[in-house]
Amino acid sequence: MDPFPRHDNDFYLKRQARRESNARSYPRRFPLALKSASGCLVTDVEGRTYLDCLAGAGTLALGHNHPEVIASLQDVLASGLPLHTLDLVTPIKDKFVSDIFETLPSGLREQAKIQFCSPSGTDAVEAAIKLAKTATGRTDVIAFRGAYHGMSQGSLSLMGSLGPKAAIGQLVPGTHFFPYPYAYRCPFGRGGDETATLAADYFEKALRDPEGGINLPAAVILEAVQGEGGVIPAPAEWLRKIRTVTSELGIPLILDEVQSGVGRTGTFYAFQKAGIVPDVVVLSKAIGGGLPMSVMIYREGLDVWKPGAHAGTFRGNQLAMAAGSKTLEIIKRDGLVERAAIAGRRLRANLERIQSHTPYIGEVRGEGLMLGVEVIDPTRKGDSFGHPPHGGDIAKAIQSSAFREGLILETGGRYGSVLRLLPPLTISDAQIDQASNILSDAFLRLGRNAA
Repeated sequence: MDPFPRHDNDFYLKRQARRESNARSYPRRFPLALKSASGCLVTDVEGRTYLDCLAGAGTLALGHNHPEVIASLQDVLASGLPLHTLDLVTPIKDKFVSDIFETLPSGLREQAKIQFCSPSGTDAVEAAIKLAKTATGRTDVIAFRGAYHGMSQGSLSLMGSLGPKAAIGQLVPGTHFFPYPYAYRCPFGRGGDETATLAADYFEKALRDPEGGINLPAAVILEAVQGEGGVIPAPAEWLRKIRTVTSELGIPLILDEVQSGVGRTGTFYAFQKAGIVPDVVVLSKAIGGGLPMSVMIYREGLDVWKPGAHAGTFRGNQLAMAAGSKTLEIIKRDGLVERAAIAGRRLRANLERIQSHTPYIGEVRGEGLMLGVEVIDPTRKGDSFGHPPHGGDIAKAIQSSAFREGLILETGGRYGSVLRLLPPLTISDAQIDQASNILSDAFLRLGRNAA
């Protein structure tokens, strides 16, 4: 008997709508039921194949069902090793910790401690904030506009986007939001390199000002490339200034590398482009090789909390540790960090060619294989700073058009106006060109329909 009865997409989608939470999101944009997947491709129950440039929101560094990762999972299942171990050590866990420590920059690697958290990245963020508050005895936290750090209540307090917070009301108090160096829509109305300079100076002066109104915080948390916020890379000079100020004032600096880490941006960690060393690094998504895993790595000087101060039932996921170690091995062996940089340049060049032929793209940006296309509406008037109108409805139309032609990609940023591409690091040149051609055709159809 077939364990997976053959039905069409509509059958499964209707059942899902009846039985699952109204909070579900992806099926509304990608109305399909998945049957199989391999590499950069997924196939639905009706036999149609799609190029997946969402890849589990950046989770699948090696794509779907990499044969060596599958083999490593099969080895664990056949070994008799307990799959649920809380925080008890196993040979697989010991190897995973060694493997991940090898990826750390000098200055952190030699004094690193690791905390295994519950499976989601938001829990590692919660752990990082708890640790910083415990270690410093302070309560306030600084985050940045456009930030995304997860969906639990503490993490929501650090989120720039107001939408997910609107219905919740009072969250964790004491979060202060500072301007992020988003040059295309400069919060100071200037743009270019001046955005980073002004943002860094504003940050420093606010924290050093005895009349600035902000208590010395327990931590500063940021993304070196904002993902959900619209694929906005922070300039290296801004990151260096933030690191200098936090170091001088004794403020732990937390880098959220949940989406940007594990080679995606063309360096193993996105913060490495600036040559900085943070106090805390938060990791999830790709670090588990496609399986649920989140960890926090931090300087041993912060390790002042008591046994049991942070826990999580599923922090001992042996399958995820095995998959994570194998993923790290393959990334290193196959030069996939360097490949992400090279492939990213190809994809970016393709996107910039599309931009040169359409008035609907304001900017192409990002690092490595974490790229964004900011969609604008040229038919409307800009804001008081001269920034072009957001094109959220247009981006949604492009996303839908691309999906119909076999490409899955996400949107994000202000008003959902940024098309986001997060393909596996293993994507081929031919697949990059295929995705680009689908997007190009979608913008051409949009132009013809508007004419």
